[in-house]
Amino acid sequence: MKTLVIDAYDSFVHIIVQYLKEMDMNPIVFRNDKISLQKIEELSPDMILLGPGPGHPKDAYYIEIINYFKGEIPILGVCLGHQAIGLAFNSKVIKAKHLMHGKTSIIENDGKGCFKGLRNKFKAMRYHSLVIDNNSVGDELKITATSMDDGYIMGIRHKYYPIEGLQFHPESIGTEEGKLILKNFKDKYVKQRASLRPGRFCDAL
Repeated sequence: MKTLVIDAYDSFVHIIVQYLKEMDMNPIVFRNDKISLQKIEELSPDMILLGPGPGHPKDAYYIEIINYFKGEIPILGVCLGHQAIGLAFNSKVIKAKHLMHGKTSIIENDGKGCFKGLRNKFKAMRYHSLVIDNNSVGDELKITATSMDDGYIMGIRHKYYPIEGLQFHPESIGTEEGKLILKNFKDKYVKQRASLRPGRFCDAL
């Protein structure tokens, strides 16, 4: 298996990469301004991870990647990548009321997808100033997790495509079960994709 990690100049993406190595996901890292759709096709990854980073998701080249590869390659978005998934599927991204920089929250989740086998409520680390607007979530997306202290969206899942987003940071030492969250994505989407004929992936979700 091969994972393409798109790095938007985040300081801790190397921890995500290390987690993926430990899961035999063979990560390959490209900066978001050094990659193209053609190059991604050439790499033919089994999974794309849209990493965290500063700035606005509309400027990260993530939306173009999501729109081109949706339904073909499983995509996991973390923080900035999560917000880009929201934008790609007709949600709004707004400024949070409070800057969450290195703060933990209790996250309530649906126990499915990335959250399979996790407690209904767990602690996670947040580093963000933007959020997907709770009142403008696109029809194709399902809210999978929320923060109990301020009620913001902490997880989304596409209803038809192999796409999930996490607003919090699974790679942080302040997040409980971060490795399990990544493993769950691998087990649900990446392994399943490898066992299916081309073009049949979404039908099996």
